[in-house]
Amino acid sequence: MFTRSLFSIAAAALLAAPVSAQTVMVGGETMYPSKDIVSNAVNSKDHTTLVAAVKAAGLVETLQGKGPFTVFAPINGAFAVLPAGTVESLLKPESKAALTGVLTYHVLAGRYTARDIEKHIRKGKGSAILTTVNGQKLTAMMNGPRNIVLKDAAGGIANISTYDVMQSNGIIHVIDHVLLPKM
Repeated sequence: MFTRSLFSIAAAALLAAPVSAQTVMVGGETMYPSKDIVSNAVNSKDHTTLVAAVKAAGLVETLQGKGPFTVFAPINGAFAVLPAGTVESLLKPESKAALTGVLTYHVLAGRYTARDIEKHIRKGKGSAILTTVNGQKLTAMMNGPRNIVLKDAAGGIANISTYDVMQSNGIIHVIDHVLLPKM
């Protein structure tokens, strides 16, 4: 009897595993697929600068909307390597339009997993042109067999470090550099 109960508990745990396997840790916190992009991002210790920027640009409601959206989310360290004063300048109320332009350059309309982006890269024979929500283009390329990199309008390169963080209204890919559109 005891063995059968233990077996039932173990079997139930194994059957439940795929549900929890969909959650991903970002910034030391669990990202839940049942939450929207902003609700998850505010919990990531690695994305406090991004969250502050989204709030300053007035994009919280948009990114909590139905979507779906694909967000390339720069970590705090990505903002830290921008020229001195850039972040502070962008966060000023008079820079809201420029900040919005930079942030929407990190967003695609639709849900694009890493596999989807890889398919576009293969179809494009080594690169894929992605149109962002702000209307400008990003180029996605492979850097090795499993690493997707993004090239921005300024020629900067960002690596995707964490792929396919599923959200209720889209997907997040964590990146190591801020993508810069044409200003």
